[in-house]
Amino acid sequence: MHKKTLVLLCCLSLAACANNSEKKEEGTSSWWPFGGSDKPVAAAKKAPPKIDHELTNAWLDEYEPRLKAALADSKMELERRENLLVVTAPVESSFNPDRPSMLMPAVLGPFTKVAKILETDKRTGVLILGHADSSGQVDTNRKLSEDRAKAVASIFRLSGLQRDRLLLKGVGSDMPRAANDSAAGRALNRRVEILLTPQKTLVALLARYNQPAPVGASNLPVAQVAADQKKKDKAQ
Repeated sequence: MHKKTLVLLCCLSLAACANNSEKKEEGTSSWWPFGGSDKPVAAAKKAPPKIDHELTNAWLDEYEPRLKAALADSKMELERRENLLVVTAPVESSFNPDRPSMLMPAVLGPFTKVAKILETDKRTGVLILGHADSSGQVDTNRKLSEDRAKAVASIFRLSGLQRDRLLLKGVGSDMPRAANDSAAGRALNRRVEILLTPQKTLVALLARYNQPAPVGASNLPVAQVAADQKKKDKAQ
């Protein structure tokens, strides 16, 4: 598997956990976003679901050209990775510099087009990840990245996407695209990513990365996120 995708998917299970607080605010008791057991880790250890690659590839083939057309006149990127389509929105062209978590009017149209394409297809699962560079305080960056993910998620909700098909997570500076030692690198790292795939595939990916970590997993960029999440779980 592509290294970048592997690291990204390791974050999927953490994203589900992070969504717990938002679910509680909405009156939902379980953080597991797609129904069924509210103990996915235990369930996954017994029999992790398999990815239906034929179904997934057919979905990717169908939606890739449609999303590409929707984003044609924007500064957003569309990338096809293993089992996923990823829309990347750079912060500089997407958010108000004076109000860092407010979307610019120019991006409302492209985001809405993407949301409209997906809203009626109950097969689709959506994960929105907010990213920051490493400048500033860690907690501040994580909060800002989460607020930006929420801003994008609100467009999908206004367009009618059901909450049980939508996850979000602010990962701060834990998953950089480039080195943070230059202005250009930091600009690349400030972004929001929208991960799109069939809902069943997203469930399988979440379950897969809830499996016991392999040797050396502590070196993954998301290790600190996992440690933070454990602390939050114990405090609840």
